[in-house]
Amino acid sequence: MINVTELRPGNYFIDEGVLYLVLDILLNKTAMRKMVAKIKAKNLRTGAILDLSRNSGYLVEPVRLDKKKMTYLYDTDNTLVFMDQVTFDQIELEKDKMVWERNFLVSNAEIEILAYEDEILGLSLPPKVALEIIECEPAVRGDTVNKAMKDAILETGLKLRVPLFIESGETILVRTDNGQYDGRA
Repeated sequence: MINVTELRPGNYFIDEGVLYLVLDILLNKTAMRKMVAKIKAKNLRTGAILDLSRNSGYLVEPVRLDKKKMTYLYDTDNTLVFMDQVTFDQIELEKDKMVWERNFLVSNAEIEILAYEDEILGLSLPPKVALEIIECEPAVRGDTVNKAMKDAILETGLKLRVPLFIESGETILVRTDNGQYDGRA
């Protein structure tokens, strides 16, 4: 057990039987009061993001998640199929729980699966992925007053804004945390 004031972003912990990922933590100390830890945490089973407030001295159980490298193969009507690269075992995850992650999955992509005591919790995406543009608006000449951007659709169906010089068929880097253009691949 550890004190909540020792948690840092990226840590996993269990509090009252619920498994959380720390997204952000703010420690607040006022003159006549104990230190308060304000934790922005993600419930790993439901995906809900919560704001927790705990006093200093409150103990939580730290957790280590297992990460297993797997290859994304294909999707069926309501599942995504992944294959272990060592044992060639296949697992299926529900599409409904992977709505954001599906924007960055292409066949044969290497992904880390997060698990806790044989319970699969989700995917750990890399910070950036390379995706091909399948449809892109033509550039409008003279439209450079602000940061000149245009709409594009990627091979996964994700829609985003790209600079005017990007054309259809190019491969670009996309950030997985916010789904924005990051550069050419």
